[in-house]
Amino acid sequence: MGTYFNPNNESFTKDKNSELYIDKTGLLEYLNKVICTNVNCISVSHARRFGKSHAAGMIDAYYSRGCDSYELFKDTEIATKDNFKKHMNQYNVIHLDMASFWDDYKDNIVEKIVEYIYKDFKAVFGESIDYESKISFVLMSIYQKTKIPFVIIIDEWDCVIRNSGNEALVHKYLQFLHSLFKSEESKAFLALAYITGILPVKKIKDESALNNFREYTMLRSKQITKYFGFTEEEVKGLCEKYDMDFDTAKTWYNGYLIDGLHMYNPNSVVQAMLDHDFDSYWKNTSSFESINTFINMNYEGLKDDVLTMLSGRMVPVNTETFSNDLFEISSKDEALTALVHLGYLAYDAEEGSTFIPNYEVAKAYQAAINKGSWHEIAGSISKCDELLRATIAGDADKVAQIIEIAHEAYTSILKYNDENSLSCVLTMAYFTAPAYYNIVREFPAGKGFADLVFIPRANAGKRPAMIIELKYNQSADSAIRQIRERRYQGALSGYSDRILLVGVNYDADGEDKKKHTCVIEEWCN
Repeated sequence: MGTYFNPNNESFTKDKNSELYIDKTGLLEYLNKVICTNVNCISVSHARRFGKSHAAGMIDAYYSRGCDSYELFKDTEIATKDNFKKHMNQYNVIHLDMASFWDDYKDNIVEKIVEYIYKDFKAVFGESIDYESKISFVLMSIYQKTKIPFVIIIDEWDCVIRNSGNEALVHKYLQFLHSLFKSEESKAFLALAYITGILPVKKIKDESALNNFREYTMLRSKQITKYFGFTEEEVKGLCEKYDMDFDTAKTWYNGYLIDGLHMYNPNSVVQAMLDHDFDSYWKNTSSFESINTFINMNYEGLKDDVLTMLSGRMVPVNTETFSNDLFEISSKDEALTALVHLGYLAYDAEEGSTFIPNYEVAKAYQAAINKGSWHEIAGSISKCDELLRATIAGDADKVAQIIEIAHEAYTSILKYNDENSLSCVLTMAYFTAPAYYNIVREFPAGKGFADLVFIPRANAGKRPAMIIELKYNQSADSAIRQIRERRYQGALSGYSDRILLVGVNYDADGEDKKKHTCVIEEWCN
């Protein structure tokens, strides 16, 4: 019917008609369980490009009286449920995108929102409603007139909170939300509230506009996790349909572990399938400047933790102290938690630890570091491609030289007194290699475990498979002997026509600039 009041189903129609569509209508079954109950206020705070707006358009199409959506939903998951028709297109819906209002009306955003909603109301109800009253009274009047309760959807609800330093404006905005969701009138007219944002609800002193919302975040999404992002099974199906390598997709876009469920970045997966190319797509739609903002904060241990995660490991984090405000970061834990909510880190609740989820995000850190103040780290990362080329070319002296540079860059986070520490440094030194290789530590092969194995991906071209064996205070030749004697190379015989054997040794007592040595041989059957 209107732009904001009882919108049509065009948004969901476009999604449904897209070449690549994944059915997430199971979310509606969950909403149908809470609609018109005392737990009917839902807040979803997920990173950008994780399907929040898609879900909002789907909710419009399903509940809004401004359209007839039976044909759209008849072949979806929700259509198999008993209450499918009971709720479909039965509610007065208000849908607001706060980001668009903020762009145009920063200082008087509340007044403009009300003005535009009332314009839509007047087109339907004329002057039969008292528009001079507060919005909760107007909604109550419409409910009494029609006996039809409201579903209220707000996209980017936290836009004002995140962007405005004007306390009076924030207070006015929260009072507006209070009218919609917690006023006496709303107890009658509100069937369902569904709001989305980047950050969880911020607890503001003396404000209670949103303390009745059930929250679903990048830390915990509970039963609705699978409706945001793509699940592993969904990505497997897409890779089969588009003839794309699943293991490569997993390396690039997997890693968000929410309530034990691995989730993939949906925007990036869609672009990769449609373009038939694995690449960093998220950087084109989301500002990576925030990575630099947080990783360069001068909190003790933050830099070490970031480098530890870049080497493929987890770091413990306390997520409880974060105040859900990007402007109130006062510790390392709060900085890391902010990056989790923004999607630049993932969180393992069982381990209480955070980590870099996938190669796409790791590339974002690479870009951020190159533009930031970590010059020594940036210098090492810039040589990653050169290192890989030198290894494949068999240039052992160049490999040892670049590993030496990596050692100098990352020695602050490592005691560097065993082969495991050396393994971490090499993981960082070969930072860009996962674009072409599945890198596996402690790979079971022959009569033992190879330290590092590089298995070529489907897009690796003629790049060889590689086995890297590491030694500490021994010799690179002894590493090569171990590979041959324990027959590690046999485990890679099915992956590539070429297999390189790479031995690397770190001599703690060596010359200052020549502590690393390398030997590279090609295995011939």
